[in-house]
Order: sequence, then C-alpha cells, then structure tokens
Amino acid sequence: MLKATTYVYIIALLVFLVGCNVIHNNKEGASSPNILLIVADDLGYTDLGCFGSEISTPNIDKLAEVGVINTSFYTSPTCAPTRAMLLTGVDNHRNGLGTMGRAANNQKGAPGYEGYLNFDVATLPEILLENGYHTSMAGKWHLSRPSLDTTKWPGNRGFQRYFSLIQAGASHFSDKQPLFSSRQTTYVEDGQIVDRLPENFYSSNYYADKIIEYIDESSKQNKPFFSYVAFTAPHWPLHVPDQHINTYRGFYDDGYEVLAKKRIQSAKDLKIIDDNVVLNPLTPNVIPWEDLNTSEKQLSARTMEVYAAMVNLMDYNIGRIINHLKVTGQYDNTLIIFMSDNGAEGNSILGIGDTREWIAVNNDNTLENIGRKNSYVSTGPSWAQVSSLPFSWYKSFSTEGGVRSPSVISYPKWKHNFKTINNNVLTVMDITPTILDFVNIKNPGGSFKNRKIHPIDGKSLLPWLQGIENITHSDEKAHCWELYGRRGVRKGKWKAEKYDKPYGTGNWELYNLEDDPGEFTNLSSDYPNKLKELVNDWDIYAKDYSVILPEEKVTYGTDEIWRVN
Repeated sequence: MLKATTYVYIIALLVFLVGCNVIHNNKEGASSPNILLIVADDLGYTDLGCFGSEISTPNIDKLAEVGVINTSFYTSPTCAPTRAMLLTGVDNHRNGLGTMGRAANNQKGAPGYEGYLNFDVATLPEILLENGYHTSMAGKWHLSRPSLDTTKWPGNRGFQRYFSLIQAGASHFSDKQPLFSSRQTTYVEDGQIVDRLPENFYSSNYYADKIIEYIDESSKQNKPFFSYVAFTAPHWPLHVPDQHINTYRGFYDDGYEVLAKKRIQSAKDLKIIDDNVVLNPLTPNVIPWEDLNTSEKQLSARTMEVYAAMVNLMDYNIGRIINHLKVTGQYDNTLIIFMSDNGAEGNSILGIGDTREWIAVNNDNTLENIGRKNSYVSTGPSWAQVSSLPFSWYKSFSTEGGVRSPSVISYPKWKHNFKTINNNVLTVMDITPTILDFVNIKNPGGSFKNRKIHPIDGKSLLPWLQGIENITHSDEKAHCWELYGRRGVRKGKWKAEKYDKPYGTGNWELYNLEDDPGEFTNLSSDYPNKLKELVNDWDIYAKDYSVILPEEKVTYGTDEIWRVN
C-alpha cells in the first residue's frame, strides 16, 4: 500500500503535469526537457545524508527534498553490467555483459557474453541523438573490451562529446596508475587517446568541468542536452586532494560497529527503513573493532575518512553542475537522476595475481600518506558492511547489499514542499524507457537504424509519476539477477538467493524482505512452496535470457580474513 504522502505527491504532480504541459514534443528544440544522469561508483546504500549518512551530501540531499527518494532501486551486483543496462534498458545477459571480467570457458563466444556493450541493443544516447538531443558524457565507460577497440568507445554508441576513462578505474590523480599491474589506464576524448592529464587533475573535479563545458555547447547549438556524469568516486584506490584530506579526521575513531548503530537509527529517523529493522551481526570476514590493535584501528579509520571525503567532494561537484544550470536558466527544465552502480565495495583485490607485491612496491600506504597520489587502499568488508546497511554483503553479491542502490529522481518543475519516499521496486533497466517516455520519444522496439535489436526490458516510471498507475512493477513480477553463478530473484516481499560457500550455503535460500531486509533468517524450510515458486521463476528467466552459469569458479576479488567461530 502506498503511503499517504505518496498519494499527495502523485495528485500534485499530476495537476502540475497537466496544467503546465511539461512533457514537450522532442522536436521543439531547446524547450524540450534536458536530462542529467549522474552515477556514483561503488557508493553504498547509506552513504548519502538523505539515506542516513554522517557524510555531508547537501546537493544530493536538496535534490531529494524536491524529488523522489527510491528506497528499492535495483542494479546489477557490479558496475559494467549495471552501466550496460542503464544505457539500454536491456538485461545484461543480452546486451553483452552477461559476466564481467574474464568469462568462463563455457561462456566464451556466446551471445550476450561478449564482454562489451554489443550492437544487438540501441543505447539511450543513440536514440536521443537521432531525435535532436546534444549527447555528452564524462567519466567511467567500462563497456569496451578490448579497451583500445575504438569501435566500442562512447563516440560509436551515441555520444557526440565525451571525456572517458575506458577501464574500470584508475588513480584519481594525473599519474593514471592502473588498478592492477596487468592493466592499463586509457583516457579518451572525442575519439582520441589523452596522453597526458593536467597536473592538477582530480577525477570528480575534471568530470564536472567537462560536463559544464558540454552543457554550454548544447546551449550554443540551441539543443536540449543529455549529459551522463559517470563519477569514478568513491571507487578504490581511495584518493582525495590534500585540501580535503582531513575533512573527516576523527569521525571514525570509534569503529564500524558504533557507526553502524548511528547510521541505522538515522535511516529509521528519515523513514528510509522501517523502525522494526534490526542491526545484523558482523559477517564472518570482519574482525571486531575491539580485536584490532591501535595501528590497525588508525589505518582502518583513515581509509574511511578518505572515502567520506571522496563522497563529499563528489557531491560538491554535483552542486557545481546544478548551480551552473541555475545560472544559465536551464535548471527548471532538467530532469536529474542520481544513482549508484552497485553496492559498496567490500571485496579484496590483494589475492589477485601479483597485486599485493605490486601495490607494496609502487605505493606508500603509511598512515600519513593514505589518500594521496601514491597510495592505494580500499575500505574493505568492515566499512562496506556499514555502507550497505541494513542489508547483507556488498558489491558482487546478489544479496540486497550488492544490488540495492541509493537513487534520487528530481525534476524542478515538480514544485512541492516535501520529499517523497518511494518504496516501490524499480530497476536500472527502467531508466532508459522512463527518459524516452518523459521526452516523448518513441521506444524503438525491435529495430533501430535498420538493425535488429533486443527490445527494452525495463518499464517506464512515468505512468506512476503521473498517477495513472499505483506502482510500476506488480508484486507478481519476478526480478532476477545472476553474476559469477550467484543468483537472486525478488518477487513482492520475497527474495530467493543462491550463492557460494563460505558466503552462503550453496543452496537456494529464502527471505522475507518486509520483515527481514538484512536477509538474516533463512525461511526455505518454513515456506518450501514459495521457494519452489521463486526458483521456478528464476529458471524461466535463465532460459528466456540464455543465462550460462560458469562451469568453473569465476569470482570478483577475494576475501582474506575469515574468523573461526
């Protein structure tokens, strides 16, 4: 049942949409709505102020105050599949990102497992470009394999202007240090490799600079814009400029268990989660704070301080872009969507190849240097558990902590004096059809520019926003995930999952998300018929979408610390 505030919001929004005719014809030039799509990289569910965080995110919070906070917004467990679904509305097992990284032997060469955004789908910027939009992006691409194949770069997928990091991540500074010793770092701008970055380069600052530049170009051409800001913050390695490095000094000295209690209470106070939600015990790969020695506590707290500063600085740059829209008179006519690409990062990369030795040789991870150019750290599973509250696990898992993302949608012409908290299930695949519907561009269906494509799997949110529908997805709709063989399916309040030991049992498990969003109590033996129903739903999905489960174990990262209970 929808909350009373949601009904009020829908009525107010419907009146305004009808009275002001905000859904313009896309051929009307610059009067058509602009689109600003913002994606954070590995941001956890409660890492925003409006979701319960102590981290200051005033600009995103302001969007939430005049927009919609989505508490049940779902992505893929990892970044590339999410981005592929975001830009196409098509399931990742069809769009080329059926897996991320190295495909298993039995997946290699199969349709949907190409490892790049294939051409069996049309991208949102391609469609918007064909309909008179100026299209641009700045930030992480991660949809090209091999990375130097220019045919798979953003310019061939609908972006007129772009400055992009082609790979998954890199140093946030000008040195371009790659994520792994075996990788490279490739920045490209409008089809050309960028050999040298400015000396003062910092990822979030520079991406905002570029987006502002591209928005101004759209104005000069008298075209509405679609701008995609794909921040690489707060993806590891954790870096922040020196002037911001002490912003959160001392905030985390009491440890992650204390912070967890504060955040979950704050999320309850903000009505992001229900009052009956409990704080689950630490997962087995997290050492209790009290068991760490003084040096370990200092290093751990410092990494979280830098992480928080990265999130804060990303928010500051979002504010710069929004302020520019206001100064140039474009803010009121811009639909703004913010989201994270997956759960917080709790995996360790130290067990992959020679990464441990490579990091030790090439970086200075002393307490005084963490966060600076030649350091290389991540928050690890402890702080990631806090970022993922109240859910279980984190990035790379089909659990709620891996696939439920913070999301805010705001259109300033929806003028009201209260925020709306939407608890309905939405998915990343809904964004493309929503934007097309919002700007009155026809969904391409099964063909685009004389090529056959997969039809869009997502569903437009606009009928819900207009009050025509009470919800976007029925409780009878099964939403399914799979990555690295880890499987999940949600249907209404029920969630079934199957993931490998030591994280899970290796068997299908069943949870009631309404009573137990942290997925702590396995109800598979109590409701065998419901479990059977959901597993059958997943089997149908796997057949329809040609899901190929890996025959050998393929994982993302490793966990090194396992307590013996």
